[in-house]
Amino acid sequence: MRTLPIEPITAEAFAPYGTLLVGPAAGPRQDRAAEIGNGRPGAALNLALVRSEPFAGTMPLRRLERHPHSAQGFLPLAVGDYLVVVAPDAGGVPDEAALRAFRVPGTTGIVYRSGAWHAHMTTMTAPGTFAMLVHEDGTPEDCVVAAIAPVTPEA
Repeated sequence: MRTLPIEPITAEAFAPYGTLLVGPAAGPRQDRAAEIGNGRPGAALNLALVRSEPFAGTMPLRRLERHPHSAQGFLPLAVGDYLVVVAPDAGGVPDEAALRAFRVPGTTGIVYRSGAWHAHMTTMTAPGTFAMLVHEDGTPEDCVVAAIAPVTPEA
């Protein structure tokens, strides 16, 4: 089975897929912000709490998803480090040869760009809870899923 090395996340490495939300710097207020883009004006903003399980119990990874018309944000509420797996688009399907896995600190949120292929939220060691934001209108285009050859991130 394929394995995928897990890298520490950086804003630069994650930039093709989205934005990191890191805590404000010490000193004067310096908020970090990202837009939850919406490509369908009639779609409503969905705010939900999402529970995630450790990747050891949910691997190998066999599918990726994307939201073609909305960015999707995840804000850790009760989470240690977590795993983010992404891939660039290759003509409407994930480019499996370019899969990347990142370890994200539980103090950092992420916003996937509209159309970014990504795996489900997975924590590194213990279950966790995230606030999730995405625009949805109830159609199949809210979330598109693609099967991939099984892959296991290696810690």
